[in-house]
Amino acid sequence: MLIEQYLTDDQDPKTAEKVLTKLRDMLTSGEAIVYLAIQKKPAVTLIPDCIAVTSKRLFFCLPGNLGLTTNFVTFSWDDIKEVSFKEEFFGSKFIAVPQRGENVAIDYIPKVQARKLYQFCNEQIEKKKELERNRNLDEKSLSEPDSEGGYTSYTEVDEEFVPYISSTPEPEPIPEPEDEVTLKLKKLKTLFEKQLITQEEYESKKADILSQF
Repeated sequence: MLIEQYLTDDQDPKTAEKVLTKLRDMLTSGEAIVYLAIQKKPAVTLIPDCIAVTSKRLFFCLPGNLGLTTNFVTFSWDDIKEVSFKEEFFGSKFIAVPQRGENVAIDYIPKVQARKLYQFCNEQIEKKKELERNRNLDEKSLSEPDSEGGYTSYTEVDEEFVPYISSTPEPEPIPEPEDEVTLKLKKLKTLFEKQLITQEEYESKKADILSQF
């Protein structure tokens, strides 16, 4: 792993290499390290604490047993409510507020690194919130009726979602067939309107037809 990209703000190279090597074995599929901050106390810092931001999690790396072991306190971005930092005379105190449980903090983080931590953490938190908003909108659109009373569904075509409206058209009424008497009267009236028969003939034929009813 190339560590130069994580040494942009005066991080200690030896500590960075040690922590990044351990983190590399803990990353899940598609997870990448975004930023690494390393504690720097006013005096010589032999075994510094570290904070790592990845695309999926926030790591607090706390050395134990005189640096022979490392305790990792890990939060997914869903578990983080907010982050903050407080600039002090020597460095900054960086604080993570989880959704449940106690806050986790590390002091003596260099001020530049604390600001970068704050920036990158909030970017990851905002990405999670945006994904959640989009997911809620998709679920809402699938459950609410449209203006025509049907429901909007989605079908996948070339990795794009195309909406269509599911609705059942009402069947058109089937006209009842006319009886023979009605057909004869209509035909007789047509002949009269075309002046093919006289008024007297029309009335006479009409009377004959009605007498058959």
